[in-house]
Amino acid sequence: SVTQSPRGNGLYKKPFVESFEETPLWVAVLTYMGYGILTIFGYLRDFLRHWDIEKCHVARERDEQKDFVPLYQDFENFYTRNLYMRIRDNWNRPICSVPGAKVDLVERVTHDYNWTFEHTGKVVKDVINMGSYNYLGFAENTGACADAALEVTKMYGVGVGSTRCEMGNLDIHEEMEQLVARFLGVESAMAFGMGFATNSMNIPALMGKGCLILSDELNHTSLVLGARLSGSTIRVFKHNNMQSLEKLLRDAIVHGQPRTHRPWKKILIVVEGIYSMEGSIVRLPEVIALKKRYKAYLYLDEAHSIGALGPNGRGVVDYFGLDSKDVDIMMGTFTKSFGAAGGYIGGKKELIDYLRRHSHSAMYATSMSPPVAQQIITSMKIIMGEDGTTLGADRLRQLSQNTTFFRRRLHEMGFIIYGNDDSPVVPLMLYMPAKIGAFGREMLKRNIGTVVVGFPATPIIESRARFCVSAAHTREMLDTVNVKRGAHLISSKWSPSPLKPVQELLLQDRLFDC
Repeated sequence: SVTQSPRGNGLYKKPFVESFEETPLWVAVLTYMGYGILTIFGYLRDFLRHWDIEKCHVARERDEQKDFVPLYQDFENFYTRNLYMRIRDNWNRPICSVPGAKVDLVERVTHDYNWTFEHTGKVVKDVINMGSYNYLGFAENTGACADAALEVTKMYGVGVGSTRCEMGNLDIHEEMEQLVARFLGVESAMAFGMGFATNSMNIPALMGKGCLILSDELNHTSLVLGARLSGSTIRVFKHNNMQSLEKLLRDAIVHGQPRTHRPWKKILIVVEGIYSMEGSIVRLPEVIALKKRYKAYLYLDEAHSIGALGPNGRGVVDYFGLDSKDVDIMMGTFTKSFGAAGGYIGGKKELIDYLRRHSHSAMYATSMSPPVAQQIITSMKIIMGEDGTTLGADRLRQLSQNTTFFRRRLHEMGFIIYGNDDSPVVPLMLYMPAKIGAFGREMLKRNIGTVVVGFPATPIIESRARFCVSAAHTREMLDTVNVKRGAHLISSKWSPSPLKPVQELLLQDRLFDC
């Protein structure tokens, strides 16, 4: 199904189209059957473990603790014991190189069906990295960013050993925050050492009892945790559904707080720029229109969109050509497009001054490492073109071209992919549980590293592989993959392209035919 906003078309400068094809009925039936079979065998194996017929590898209580409430064994661990362990080899693979366009993996084997792993001492070289959030290719150990970070390391060291409000506030931190504010087009900004904590520790500082948070159903865990820690009332609206959001806003204004019916102290709408599991882009023009109409506040998480969207790389606000002043709280991370670590919040000066005094992450967390701050400064100046080169504009253009091409070719091949055509996050639907492990293993055999995702991170019948396209994926790099082409699968009329080898590998095994 292709979704388009009939009510908000006047707010967009170009068509806003996203596709989320419904799971075919027969695929859904087979998927449920697969999980059903795995569950039956899981209970059988638990029965065998209980009677010591099968060796039990999982942590469990000692006999003298049998009257205690179980600490390890509960129903939630059933999935981990009996389903996740079958495909555990697809995750936590050790990398021994820069997570750039290519990576080197430490080879490992298991002799007990994924309960434990042993390193063979060998290295799998030049695996095409389709899993890292390295959207602009700044995760590298050579070039201007690495050189600048090295110089700062010699000057400041690698750690600060204190919080910002004590002895850990360096001039490089002040410079970075001023640059971030200028990049975002806001009055002020502040940085934090951890992206997750930027959400989970700052939302409680802004919201509290008597406040209402309206959260998209697909928001990241850090946003969910921050909302819960705040003590505010939380109501969830359907993903990118403006009718659902407006109904919640209208009801909140009309009815007020439960029981007392007093007006809410604050109403905060919380959304993301790009949703990392769906490849979806927020309908920001419509969200801003609603927040203005109902006098609410807007919290925008641009973790995946900052640097990856917009003609100037300034995120989803830049992508839609909107005014950054219309977003009350602009949050993002440096962990993806900038190849660094940490997060930021930007907005009015009064907001940032308040957070500096009340945010737990600002008051109690250790300051950001100086070389990390320098990595952010250098990469951001490159994106802005302040380094005197066109490298930033070239990377933004390359990312956009790679994203559009990769999505189009997968769609032409008949794969079901989710999200917006401009999103560098490309979910390819697998559905059936057996395909999750098989897809990841078969791609690695062909020297391609990708992320496979299943329940509970996704709905049970929507398992998927997630590709993350990068500006570093060039034709010369991807064309080195040596593929035996099948004449019945690969048309000779296809034009050479930087992403073609990856797509040919997808076609080579009917296992991946979704």
